[in-house]
Amino acid sequence: MITTFILCLGKNTQDLAPDDVEGKIREIIPPGFCCGTDDFVSLLEKEANFRPFGSLLHTYTVHNVEEGDDFTFQIYKADMSCAGFREYHERLQTFLMFFIETASFIDVDDDRWDYFIVFEKYNKDGETLFATVGYMTVYNYYVYPDKTRPRVSQMLILPTYQGEGHGAQLLEAVHRFYCTSPKVQDITAEDPSENYVKLRDFVLAKFCQGLPAFSTDKLLQGFSEDMATEARENLKINKKHARRVYEILRLRATDMSDDEQVREYRLEVKRRLFGPYKKNQRELTKMRKYLRPEELASHVSQMDTQVQHEELERSYQQVLGDYRRVIERLAQA
Repeated sequence: MITTFILCLGKNTQDLAPDDVEGKIREIIPPGFCCGTDDFVSLLEKEANFRPFGSLLHTYTVHNVEEGDDFTFQIYKADMSCAGFREYHERLQTFLMFFIETASFIDVDDDRWDYFIVFEKYNKDGETLFATVGYMTVYNYYVYPDKTRPRVSQMLILPTYQGEGHGAQLLEAVHRFYCTSPKVQDITAEDPSENYVKLRDFVLAKFCQGLPAFSTDKLLQGFSEDMATEARENLKINKKHARRVYEILRLRATDMSDDEQVREYRLEVKRRLFGPYKKNQRELTKMRKYLRPEELASHVSQMDTQVQHEELERSYQQVLGDYRRVIERLAQA
């Protein structure tokens, strides 16, 4: 049967023309890419002359358990005024098309873009070399009257380096960079992915755990304006994200053997999660005035109280799982 399937498959594909792979690549990769192994190997000899663009922001090491050695990494901030960076970025951004769904190129002629690149710094045959690890682009939006709001647009750590903590190091370095500017209102992200939200939760919780307003005794008293203010003024974190960090750190501070503390925490989080459901109830009140009975019945069935309670509980358990993973990572940091 397997032989028959293979023969049939071969028969059905004999008349198919091969895809124009090189033509598709030319749509996203700038001219000058290699088409042969020999050309590629010859270009590698020039890597010894490569140096990172822009200014050095942060240097850190990662210990590789398998190799029993420490590896050095550096994070640089660059812009299009750096000689050669435009050409480098044209090639770097093509990785987005291979690894990020719905990715698109940015307008590099807009000087509101900031670029942050992670490199591995290593020695080979007595020469210092740099390998690209990943990068982030941030757009500086104007906030009236004299502020800016940096918004993370793209972030990519190449697959070879994923799972080693480079994303957290990069996001921390970017936050520290903008925190030093009195012109920055807060730092946000454009349509963040689920993985980015988890990364941001960890980084912001790591930052906030050292603020006085987030001390254990104050966490158990509930979310406060002092928390929102300290997070904004010291770390450029907006109130929405500060509230999420509060919930993470309060979970860590909650004595899970104390039923009352657990109950208070659950109600605190569920009150926030219930916000969209209360909005639905207000909309239903308006609908009663304008919808026909059959239309109203359809909407009421979608807003059934029991269904809402079940969805609320599912949302709470999901949030709890996400928060616990952040707490575990904080314990290892």
